[in-house]
Amino acid sequence: MNRLKDKVAIITGGALGIGLASVKLFLEEGAKVLLVDYSQDGIDKAKQALGNQNIEYFLANVTDSQQVQAFTEFAVQTFGKIDVVFCNAGVGGHQHYFWEYPDNYFDQVIDVNLKGVFYTMKYATPHLIKNGSGSIIITSSVAGLIGMPKGIAYSATKHACIGLAKTAALELAKLGIRVNTIHPCWIETAMVSGLEKVINPNDTAAARVKLENSVPMKRYGQPEEVANLALFLASDESRFITGSEHKIDGGMMAT
Repeated sequence: MNRLKDKVAIITGGALGIGLASVKLFLEEGAKVLLVDYSQDGIDKAKQALGNQNIEYFLANVTDSQQVQAFTEFAVQTFGKIDVVFCNAGVGGHQHYFWEYPDNYFDQVIDVNLKGVFYTMKYATPHLIKNGSGSIIITSSVAGLIGMPKGIAYSATKHACIGLAKTAALELAKLGIRVNTIHPCWIETAMVSGLEKVINPNDTAAARVKLENSVPMKRYGQPEEVANLALFLASDESRFITGSEHKIDGGMMAT
């Protein structure tokens, strides 16, 4: 235990799914955590589950650069520094062929999944530089490694996350700061439950079976499993790993 002892982490999209599982695990491993989420209801529920020990909460939308600056400064004022930045906030968008994809939906996905990651990295990095070390982790997706029919906005932004990570990794390597992406497949989250309803509104169980069968391990991943990967990348155990894509997909990309 205590793999993150004395470290301070910001986790965006922290009130649900992968984010919440990561907050719990980081706290268990000794970190101080700022949980950032755009949903007040989500934050309230997280408070009930997690309490207030070594954790603070911040209501913010990562698409707004001023709000990102605000929670970054709040983390430093509250905890004294930042060591780990987990850019996890994201949206799935809508299911349409690309030539039918509504402009406003496309813009929304770009704003959250791309601009939100960029802003979070941008405003946290000067504080990591002051430390002389740090880890930035970005939640991408298997859709960032392959095409995703009817999900062009989501796939495009998750591919773009790799470009952000690789560029930042090269710029920050000499400064002791690492940048990596993680690439989950179907994880037991509200986002994937929503996808099931889109695939088969009348039989979500059948949709789940279809998705599970696309994974060689024939199951969904669990948020806690992704959190374990994020923990490794946040910890000093991964201190020689940067600019890398880390798949957590039950073998999906091996096919």
